[in-house]
Amino acid sequence: MLLNKYFDLLEWFKDKRSVLVAFSGGVDSTLVAYSAGKVLNDNVLAVTVKMPFISSEELKDAERIISMLKIEHLIVEVDLLGDEHIVKNTPERCYYCKLKIMSKLLETASKYGLRFVVDGTNADDVKSYRPGLKALGELNIRSPLAEVNMGKRDVRTIARMLGLPNADKPSNSCLASRIPYGDRITLKRLKRIEKAESIIRNLTGIRLVRVRDHGLIARIEVGRDERKKLFNEDLLDEVSKRLKRLGYLFVAMELGGYLSGSLDRMVLKKLKE
Repeated sequence: MLLNKYFDLLEWFKDKRSVLVAFSGGVDSTLVAYSAGKVLNDNVLAVTVKMPFISSEELKDAERIISMLKIEHLIVEVDLLGDEHIVKNTPERCYYCKLKIMSKLLETASKYGLRFVVDGTNADDVKSYRPGLKALGELNIRSPLAEVNMGKRDVRTIARMLGLPNADKPSNSCLASRIPYGDRITLKRLKRIEKAESIIRNLTGIRLVRVRDHGLIARIEVGRDERKKLFNEDLLDEVSKRLKRLGYLFVAMELGGYLSGSLDRMVLKKLKE
């Protein structure tokens, strides 16, 4: 059954002739790029967007992974902080981000003569609160994983079977997702979040970490199975000290651990009311 989904993914590419893959370096876009390469050979271009919403560490990791796949890779820059729709950070921010990013990728695809732009949206993503999906539809960006009904668990299992280098890499998201809706997004704030998360990873070895930036409060979320790595008084003191040096007045921990889209909960609550 699972192998059938992978064969369906390969089949999906057969009539596409050439594609540009929106490549983040995550396991979803990696599986898409790998599969496209298997079918279309050299008619695949992976493009990673350089922007302040993505950490420099993630950008380097994307370059490392795509080089292992031996797929042509391009980095393009997009100015998101110059768009008022984005920096004012409404619950629709993701729509405007995707609109700007994918428009750039469409321009790039046209420049290189590529017929389709595809991304790593999977079947589980379409079931969650993701305003960016509207932009994908408007721009006719295709999502092969979702179209063959492949969810996150399927993606990871197939990635392991294929020996992809990031099969077990924790999911990541843009740094802006750490800032509550309604709080203005600034480069200074994004850099502070990036530094805070790097500090925690380096001190603890924790792989999945989010620092939700509530102004003077840093609220730390880590993977549920990694919470115990923080249960050391000296370590907690050091994390607190270093994050306070970044300008936080209080450093707190989400006891329940990491929850994808945790800042979306208030939006979803209002939608249900």
